[in-house]
Amino acid sequence: MNNLSVNIRARLRDLGMTQKELAERAGVSTVMVHKLLSGKALSTSKILDFARVLECEAQWLLSGKNQPKIESNAEWLGGIDAWDSKTPLRDDEVELPFYTEVQLAAGNGVVETIENIGPKLRFAKSALVRNGTDSAHAVCVKVSGNSMEPVIPDGATIGIDTAKTDIADGKIFAINHDGMLRVKMLYRVPGGGIRLKSFNTEEYPDETYTSEGAHKIQIIGKLFWYSVLV
Repeated sequence: MNNLSVNIRARLRDLGMTQKELAERAGVSTVMVHKLLSGKALSTSKILDFARVLECEAQWLLSGKNQPKIESNAEWLGGIDAWDSKTPLRDDEVELPFYTEVQLAAGNGVVETIENIGPKLRFAKSALVRNGTDSAHAVCVKVSGNSMEPVIPDGATIGIDTAKTDIADGKIFAINHDGMLRVKMLYRVPGGGIRLKSFNTEEYPDETYTSEGAHKIQIIGKLFWYSVLV
């Protein structure tokens, strides 16, 4: 069996969770869970959801690196209601801007373009508060490229908290890299440097920049949400 299958089975056993419960809480079908556990599916774009439900790091599920969390801190938030642009905002809802002409490249980068606000995306205020995200500093954009697959595939929409620009090792950030918009995991390097890491390490090896090169990297904000159709 592959690492993903073995690690999911291990967390299910440790948490006393059934396959059905995992599927429901991660928002996937039981068929998908069965494929992952049997090794028929080697990856999934829902890896962050699986990690959240299984109370561990996504990287650990994929590779076995980094030990899983042991405390119980997951919460089932329920389903999603359908709405359109004419649906009135609820008291606990807020609309976030969705920039249609600005894409963040999960790869070698795309040249920065003019920001153009198109449709808005709705979020529960309570969910943003629990995440420590102020809606006044939250925006949504699309990702292009495959360097962050299978976690964040090409075409995914992500939410960025522009108020959080301090590097937290291993967390995903949007950056302006010398005029190119990118999304990467960031790590601090001694001496003021920065290391950029992708999930797809086979095609995109780590990039390490000294303090001089790091000056060309502007941190736009920290990823707080992502969504993709599978």
